[in-house]
Amino acid sequence: MKQQFLLLLAFFAVTAAFAQRGDSQGAGQPPAVTGTVMDTESGTPLEYASVSLLKASDSTLIDGGITDANGKFTVKGRPEKYIVQVQFISYVSKSFNVTLEPGGKDLGVIKLSPDAETLEEVVITGEKSQMVMELDKRVFNVGQDLSNTGASAADILDNIPSVNVDIEGNVSLRGSGNVRVLINGKPSGLVGISSTDALRQLQGNLIERVEVVTNPSAKYEAQGNAGIINIILKKDNNDGVNGSFSANAGYPDNYGLSFNVNYRKKWMNLFANYGIDYRKSPGSGFANQIFYKEDTTYYTDIDRDRTRGGISNNFRFGSDFYLNDKNTITVAALYRISDEENETELFYTDYDINRNLVARTQRLDNELEDEENIEFSLNYTKTFSNEKHKLTADVQYRESSEVEDAEQRQGLVPLPGEVFEPDVFQQSLNDEFESNLLLQTDYVHPIGKNAKVEAGYRGSFRKIDNAYIVEQLEDGEFVMLEGFTNDFNYDENIHAVYAIYGNKINKFSYQVGLRTEITDITTELVQDDLKNDKNYTGLFPSAHVTYELKNQNSLQASYSRRLDRPGFWSLNPFSSFTDSRNIRAGNPDLDPEYTDAYEIGYLKNWNSASLFTSFYYRHSTGVIDRIRYVEDSITYAVPLNLNSRDAYGVEFTVSKDVGKWWKMNGSANFYRSATKGQYQEQDLSNDTYTMSARVTSKMTLFDAFDYQISGRYRAPQNSTQGRTKAFYMIDMGFSKDVFKGKGTIALNVRDLLNSRKWRWETDTEDLYQDSEFQWRARQVTATFTYRLKQKKTRERGNGERGGDFGGDDGF
Repeated sequence: MKQQFLLLLAFFAVTAAFAQRGDSQGAGQPPAVTGTVMDTESGTPLEYASVSLLKASDSTLIDGGITDANGKFTVKGRPEKYIVQVQFISYVSKSFNVTLEPGGKDLGVIKLSPDAETLEEVVITGEKSQMVMELDKRVFNVGQDLSNTGASAADILDNIPSVNVDIEGNVSLRGSGNVRVLINGKPSGLVGISSTDALRQLQGNLIERVEVVTNPSAKYEAQGNAGIINIILKKDNNDGVNGSFSANAGYPDNYGLSFNVNYRKKWMNLFANYGIDYRKSPGSGFANQIFYKEDTTYYTDIDRDRTRGGISNNFRFGSDFYLNDKNTITVAALYRISDEENETELFYTDYDINRNLVARTQRLDNELEDEENIEFSLNYTKTFSNEKHKLTADVQYRESSEVEDAEQRQGLVPLPGEVFEPDVFQQSLNDEFESNLLLQTDYVHPIGKNAKVEAGYRGSFRKIDNAYIVEQLEDGEFVMLEGFTNDFNYDENIHAVYAIYGNKINKFSYQVGLRTEITDITTELVQDDLKNDKNYTGLFPSAHVTYELKNQNSLQASYSRRLDRPGFWSLNPFSSFTDSRNIRAGNPDLDPEYTDAYEIGYLKNWNSASLFTSFYYRHSTGVIDRIRYVEDSITYAVPLNLNSRDAYGVEFTVSKDVGKWWKMNGSANFYRSATKGQYQEQDLSNDTYTMSARVTSKMTLFDAFDYQISGRYRAPQNSTQGRTKAFYMIDMGFSKDVFKGKGTIALNVRDLLNSRKWRWETDTEDLYQDSEFQWRARQVTATFTYRLKQKKTRERGNGERGGDFGGDDGF
């Protein structure tokens, strides 16, 4: 802790030095006209108001833009006389004669009044596209998707194009599971140690949008070969008190309450989010196994029923302190606690070579799972005379603890009328604790009108202690099973620096960058006295180029080098003992996986439609894949480093406004994946062609309510040891505004046909397995939302392009 404290002091000293140096270099930037557009009657900011800077002599358009969520705008020009026009739909426009001096001009607060002639004909709503195309990412405003009502974060991610969440909650992007999931641009306690369960416990009502970055620049951390998924939580900063409140109830058990509240007054902005959630997810499945031995063949059929879930609470609060126009400090904290009771019932039916019944065995697993997460963060942001000249510094500390206390009973299946009498009694305890310290600073310095230089540092320090114990009752006493018991410690320290240069020349924009990351990881099996050190340094270049065509269309090309460090669960050799015949284990000797990613995209806009097409190629070395093998009739799934993998793909995203009342969008991803590798003289090479698609149709019927239906399909896919079968599902939802638009009632049916079942085959020299599992049955949910001094946002039908080249948000 002393070393971390000294490092913290050094971090802030360097940040302060950058700030002072930047103050002396902020001169010489193009002058700007700034201001804030507000509604005359309510005093609330007007987002998406149009601002134009016209040359006074001939009304030539010099610059333009739209206001942000705070109603603020910035337009730039040379020092001379201009006309500034401010317009917003169904409001009376305003114009100003401005003489722009070298120091810039602030128009202050500009108040617009509703146009009485058009007010009755136009419903005034702040519009946000359901999908916004930016130059380095796609942004999904998830609240407009009716299938997300009452959903968890895992459900929402599973509804986003190109993203899939499998039966265990693992997130994949474009068919690759090596994706980095962040909260508000940073690792978070809301993801926790067991990210798959944490995403299911995070209420979707707390999420504002999801950003998908398929080919990140050097500014982003290198972790995540397939890209980055960034979940943005709700936070408003309108003046006064405003917020939203939601309640939902569903079947199977899905009950929740949440609120988002904000208070803004001059120099301070307070915000708070809270959500309480109770869920019970019934699931079921089967696995039919054939074991091949040199002298015989035998069969096992496994049937599984399980109920998983409980109650969870998420609480996040904080404040922005506006020290002045150029300096802001944000402090925030979050606390999440969950208490689950999980029950699993397994039936093993064993047959001999002639399919004669040998035995039927029943196994019951009852688990209590408690998890607690605490997080504190501090952010400092300084802007200079040019708003694009910026320095930020972040400090974040997180702690997570998780305890899984389970007991297992196993015995022969009783005959009808008899009572189950187990002859095997076992118990397992998984006790985990994780601590994280993150230090990050980013500096952006514009050069001239279009160029800019960015640089930054990121340091992360992570420790995990995991004690795993399995015991079995023998002669009246519990005896430890040595093959499944050990303490596993994980210590990770990563230092990273990056630099980026970007510029725009006529219609060409380009950005090149280089990131260096130094990784030091130590794993230890305490009882076995085994230590494993992994120390390596990597260079991660990136390049992005854009050519702007007419009518806001553009061509994009990008390259980045990424890596995937093995996660804690991939390294930990001990995990769940629920199913004693099918064990998932980790491998402490895993090496990182590296990927070179290339992508070319084309964005085409029409008045009522848009099309985004992307071609991509990824070459990966040291590929990590789970390999199944059999020992003593027990199947093990262990991750290994294979040789290489090449993935080729083309992705389409289309949006179309059929009319004012009907909007459609769809996406499709076609790709090929070729893997080379072997394990114990077994050839694991694989070449597969597959695709996935999603279509959504949303209608406003009778000017009374919204109706949405969406469908998804994923084609079969070959793997290194088998095949994943086709998957499809349909969602449907209705919503209606009440209380003069301040409230909304919604009804959602997720997985209408109850077809969301994962099916796969495993085929090796000693095992054939046909499996099916359904994580959660068809879900029906009703939701009520009430907004306090907030406008409802409605999505535009066609996707939009926005944002600066390379983006302004760093991770």
